[in-house]
Amino acid sequence: MSVVVAIKPSARKRNAKVGRLVFEDGTRHAFESRAAAERWADDLSAGDGHVWVASAHPRDGDDADCYLVSRATNAKLEAAYDKRRRRLRGDAGAEQESLGGEP
Repeated sequence: MSVVVAIKPSARKRNAKVGRLVFEDGTRHAFESRAAAERWADDLSAGDGHVWVASAHPRDGDDADCYLVSRATNAKLEAAYDKRRRRLRGDAGAEQESLGGEP
């Protein structure tokens, strides 16, 4: 049985080894088993951004069995987005204040 793993952009952006692999060998890789694909992901994660193998959704039209994924986030940017979202919703305490304490 062959397991086809498609590399998602999140993995490529988070892990330099994965980015180089996509450049050199493309976005699809076949393995003899899911366990072999997971070992491959573990090897790629060593010393770089964490990536893992996730099952593809059965209704996904892609021919891949699994995806190599990562959580490509920037905590500072997400916090800024949350602050802006609270302000736009009109949550209490979302108003900015001057150094004197008056809005």
